[in-house]
Amino acid sequence: MADFRSDTVTQPSLAMKERMFNAPLGDDVFNDDPTTLALQQHAANMLGFDAALFAPSGTQTNLIAMMSHCQRGDEAIVGQQWHTYKWEAGGMAVLGSIQPQPLELLADGTLLLSDIAAAIKPDDPHFARTRLIVIENTVGGKVLPLSYMRDVAALAQEKRLACHIDGARLMNAAVALASQHGLTPQHMARELCSGYDSVSLCLSKGLGCPVGSLLLGSTDFINRAKRVRKMLGGGMRQTGILAAAGLFALEHNIDRLAEDHANCKRLGDGLTALVTQLPALRGQLQVLPVQTNILFTDISIALADKLLPYLADRGVQLTASNYQSANGAIRRVRWVCHLNISSSDVEQTLQAVADFAEKY
Repeated sequence: MADFRSDTVTQPSLAMKERMFNAPLGDDVFNDDPTTLALQQHAANMLGFDAALFAPSGTQTNLIAMMSHCQRGDEAIVGQQWHTYKWEAGGMAVLGSIQPQPLELLADGTLLLSDIAAAIKPDDPHFARTRLIVIENTVGGKVLPLSYMRDVAALAQEKRLACHIDGARLMNAAVALASQHGLTPQHMARELCSGYDSVSLCLSKGLGCPVGSLLLGSTDFINRAKRVRKMLGGGMRQTGILAAAGLFALEHNIDRLAEDHANCKRLGDGLTALVTQLPALRGQLQVLPVQTNILFTDISIALADKLLPYLADRGVQLTASNYQSANGAIRRVRWVCHLNISSSDVEQTLQAVADFAEKY
């Protein structure tokens, strides 16, 4: 089975399980779980922050961050397609009483700096108080470059606003950019965070942990965040069992993300070649550019209704949704490569697509 649905479907390796089984434990609510403390300190040192906080999910660390930066009635500037705005059940508004100010994304995944600046409200009682700029990196697999990240941080500082990174796949961005800047991925990740007040880092996506996310920031910010985490029900006890997986991942699973990127590019290139070679796919399947571990393909509804069940019968699992394009209804299919997708999985999947096209 090749499960391309998400990099959240990864299974912990035997070495990761052994670290979890042997982890020294305490009570994290009392702040004395040694493994969790070690994970938090390791991540803070790596990314250049004073402190970190372990929580169950990236959705929760993002919400904790926004509620720690903002008060009721404050406003956060977000992207229209940001996870914090679209995919987290409206938590910032429902639970945090924070007004989102969504902005449209450009094709490269960025927000125009002029749009961000224009969205900042004047100090007037008619308006919600703009307090926070949220950035996501990567977004839909697209990497926001270091120069852009620095420009947003500088704008926030100029306007005296806090700025937060939803870095669920920050390490994918770091791996993709590292060679361009002559840095290690770990150093690149630190550079991407420079100038930001907080970052949320997911451990249960490409890094391969079964559960967990980290929130990083200043000591004062993390102290506020602990209170919000408790309020949201995120205070857990012997978290070292889970934190041990995170520590293992940060030590062993960052550099290997390059393999996922290479497999995703191989998949994209292979599908592009099949579209060129096979009449059944030509004009019916479009392969979008790949930057990291996520590939999108736009498939005609008629073809998707046959191809996706065919692949599912052969153990290829995918996620898809319909949308309206200028040329009519399209099904956008997402393919995500991760540590449980091998190069042979990619080749077998490409062969299955080719077999389908030759039959139909």
